[in-house]
Amino acid sequence: MKKLGFGMMRLATLDPKDASAVNIPLACQLVDAFLNRGFTYFDTAYFYSEGKNELAVREALVRRHQRSSFLLADKMPLARLKDASPQEQAAIFDEQMEKCGVDYFDRYLLHCITRETYATAQRLDTFAFLSQKKAEGKLRRLGFSFHDKADLLDQVLTEHPGVEFVQLQINYLDWEDERIQARKCYETAVRHGKQVVVMEPVKGGRLAQLPEEAAALLRAAHPHWSPAVWALRFAASLPQVELVLSGMNAMEQVLDNTAALDDPAPLTAEELALLAQAAEIISRQPAVACTNCRYCVDGCPRAIAIPDYFALFNAEQPLLRRGDAPRRDLYLDIEGGKPDACVACRQCEIACPQHLPIIDSLRRVANLYRG
Repeated sequence: MKKLGFGMMRLATLDPKDASAVNIPLACQLVDAFLNRGFTYFDTAYFYSEGKNELAVREALVRRHQRSSFLLADKMPLARLKDASPQEQAAIFDEQMEKCGVDYFDRYLLHCITRETYATAQRLDTFAFLSQKKAEGKLRRLGFSFHDKADLLDQVLTEHPGVEFVQLQINYLDWEDERIQARKCYETAVRHGKQVVVMEPVKGGRLAQLPEEAAALLRAAHPHWSPAVWALRFAASLPQVELVLSGMNAMEQVLDNTAALDDPAPLTAEELALLAQAAEIISRQPAVACTNCRYCVDGCPRAIAIPDYFALFNAEQPLLRRGDAPRRDLYLDIEGGKPDACVACRQCEIACPQHLPIIDSLRRVANLYRG
């Protein structure tokens, strides 16, 4: 298996305001190009595309290609199961198989383990439930995706040594970040002898569009490498990384990413030093480190489109530095509740896999655009 996986989370849509309106014809083209270049791994989840991603995977991939020609990963949505029964857990698994149109998953994960969701998994005995599904032949390899600190990862792997791989957020910006603990989590997985699948190698696109100072630094070393290629190759260089997932929604991204990880050589010490310098430059920018996963949106009692406001706020920063006024018209065009409507209930912060101070960040956005 080649080292690049197709993360289906960010598929292009026919309506930019409707994440569920997946552009199926374009998705078919991207899937075909990915497979034609010798890559086989696809990753979906119950929550993606507002619940329609698994259906899109069925239409673009499963119904159009032989089952033996690809590997498919799906995930148990622990965040939805906080007050659920074991029967509901079983029903969701069956629903996912039907949506995807498969009779087995090549990989299956417990989705987004945190301290809160791990308590849910323990209450429902989810690890045992999925081990039974593996024994029944309905999944081939069992793992979990993880968004918390290294001490919890060590606890989970100690208590459930039967899992075969761990999916971690790893990129060069988060490598030494104490909030994400990418390096510490990677080292913990290695210590437990687990293979690692990398998610967010480009940090929701943030590492694909760099500040010019950082972009120029990397461009001088490799003029033909895009910023995204640098990020992917950093993750792929780690010895215990089996696979790097990349969310792709355009043909140029598929062609660029597959070329980068067709047969990647590990980065040199000099190249890693350049990425450390780039990370220091990026970290000085006053951006909100949102990856647009949108997990924060569903539970918001004021229907605030939190990632959309953060994306606008981040896009404004270079314009503000040159003296432009905030683009209040774009702020007013975003549908739903405004940031100053936040009631600080913290549902968004509990759901956020980046552990962002969302409430404080919404206040920063509100202050910038207050008329």
